[in-house]
Amino acid sequence: MTTADRKAFAGARLVLPGGVVEHGRISVEGSRIAGLGGEPEPGDLDLTGYTVVPGFVDLHVHGGGGASYASGIAEEALTAARTHLAHGTTTTIASTVTGEIDEVCRQAAVLSELVEDGVLAGIHFEGPFISHNRCGAHRPDLLRDPDPALVRKLADAARGHAKMFTLAPELPGGLESVRMLSDLGIIAAVGHTDSDYDLTLAAVDAGATVATHLFNAMPGIQHRAPGPIVALLEDERVTVELINDGIHLHPSVLELAYGTAGAERVALITDAMGAAGMGDGLYPLGPLQVRVENGVARLVEGGSIAGSTLTLDVSFQRAVNVLGLSLNQAVTSLSTVPARLLGLSDSIGSLEAGKNADLVVLDSETLDLVAVMRRGEWIVGADRLTRAHAA
Repeated sequence: MTTADRKAFAGARLVLPGGVVEHGRISVEGSRIAGLGGEPEPGDLDLTGYTVVPGFVDLHVHGGGGASYASGIAEEALTAARTHLAHGTTTTIASTVTGEIDEVCRQAAVLSELVEDGVLAGIHFEGPFISHNRCGAHRPDLLRDPDPALVRKLADAARGHAKMFTLAPELPGGLESVRMLSDLGIIAAVGHTDSDYDLTLAAVDAGATVATHLFNAMPGIQHRAPGPIVALLEDERVTVELINDGIHLHPSVLELAYGTAGAERVALITDAMGAAGMGDGLYPLGPLQVRVENGVARLVEGGSIAGSTLTLDVSFQRAVNVLGLSLNQAVTSLSTVPARLLGLSDSIGSLEAGKNADLVVLDSETLDLVAVMRRGEWIVGADRLTRAHAA
């Protein structure tokens, strides 16, 4: 191993599983974290004034940088992944949108190649097995009941890289498909659903373990009909996705979710579409057109909210500065919980020796993103750190 493969940083605030360490030291060898702690050594990069957290993990994202995972074009998928990587998402799941079954299968084949190349960590199928009444930014005429044979067809098209399916369990075949996905080791997520409280619990009993963007695209809470939100929030077997962009959910609703489920059951996601990292304008979302104005994405036809333009560095910043979460709680929801859900806790999700050197460097005062490292290689910001050290 050459000297270039060894890196060490001292003086930073480190957000570790056991708590926050001030003026900490972290060493990297190759693609892995070699050690944490110890006295600064000559040649260490001084990160005084910076906070280091583990790379973010996004379970639910449709695109970014003007590109979409649902395009079925490898170059677009690469652009989307690189856009979010530059904002700290070192592990990402590519989310599709509702389309013709054969077309989504074709998209899955393209995305599978990028999983095999190490760009993506898996595929999330959102649609077409969702409710017409709660379809949001999915084309209603392409929706299908979750026939287990069709669900299996999409899973097979992903060549073992399907990580999650979002479906409405109240539809014909819904519970059977949840059981099948559970048996296959694929996450079944309840979302875009008109399900009631009891049927939602039945889906969890059948093996569903995730709530797709909780509160959005499902019935609200009624005092005599608590619906899916209460069922998913109160069941300890369920991880709830939340979109913390200041648009999809009011801060008080996010605080309610955290107060009920706790950070250990919350995964903060982007649900970002192609406009993430870009400006206002017109963008495709699968077969639909989306207009982004002032950072808010809505369907051209109908005006439904169509995903977000969020990146996870902004979500982290909002989690601490707006919601009042501790640094450890924010790391838990943006890194640790999604890594655990994907079965990747042995290599990502926290700053620990032996894990991937996936690091996000933040300004300690503002929590603005400064630099990103993935598997020991600087992606963005290394020059800023060097200049700050020299100054």
